[in-house]
Amino acid sequence: MIDRRIARTAVLGLVLGSSVLLQGCLVGAVVGGTAAVVGGTAKAGGAVVGAGFDAVTTSDEETRARREREQRDWEREQRRCEQRQRQGKRC
Repeated sequence: MIDRRIARTAVLGLVLGSSVLLQGCLVGAVVGGTAAVVGGTAKAGGAVVGAGFDAVTTSDEETRARREREQRDWEREQRRCEQRQRQGKRC
């Protein structure tokens, strides 16, 4: 009985410690595990793990697109501010 408690405590500690380091992987595994139980096929589980992984990661293309969008927004705001200043208004 005591050995079981020690084993459970050790496993729980390991899972909690690993979850801090592998947050994205853990989310994908939980989502994938749930889908595998519900769907019952390894293929569906793999697809859900991939979707879960995609949901918690950002590709280089997505990062570049976000930065370009933010740059355009900033430039647009700068033009509006300059226009307001020419009209004697504050930004």
